[in-house]
Amino acid sequence: MKHSAKHVYEKMVDFKRFGTILLAVGAFFYLGAIIPSAANSMTDLYMMMAASTGFLAGSIFFFTVSKQYRTKLTEMDEGEEYLMKK
Repeated sequence: MKHSAKHVYEKMVDFKRFGTILLAVGAFFYLGAIIPSAANSMTDLYMMMAASTGFLAGSIFFFTVSKQYRTKLTEMDEGEEYLMKK
């Protein structure tokens, strides 16, 4: 299956955005878990830590996929011009 350089570049940028958004959401859940509050029960803390871990794992996954698309783009002949857009 042959992809054009523009298609690969757009996928790389999209996956990087997904990773950034998941990283931010995971950080907010982590902050909610470590900031002390009298209303938080242990179950709430465990759920927030599990959500934080899940979002951060998803972020790592999306950044890895973005990196794979970037290496695929560097191997393409016309891929270098898309990488110079940054």
